[in-house]
Amino acid sequence: MFEPTMIIAGASLVGLTIVAGALLRAWHGWLALKRQELERTRASEEHDGGSSIGAARIELSDLKERIKKLEAIASGVDL
Repeated sequence: MFEPTMIIAGASLVGLTIVAGALLRAWHGWLALKRQELERTRASEEHDGGSSIGAARIELSDLKERIKKLEAIASGVDL
C-alpha cells in the first residue's frame, strides 16, 4: 500500500509547501517594510516643507555658478 516512492513524494510535496509558504510570508514582510520606508520618506518630506530633489537642484546650480567663476578666474577674466 505505502511504497517508498509514494512516501518520498508525499514528504517532498509537504516540504515544498512549507518552504513556499515561508518564502511567501517573507515576501509579504519585505513588501510591508518597503511600504513603511516609502511612507516615512513622504512624511519627512512633508515635515521639511519641500522636496529633497528641489534642494539638490538648487545645490547643483550653486556648484555650476562656482565652477564658472573659478574658470573665469583661471582664464584671467574679471567678473
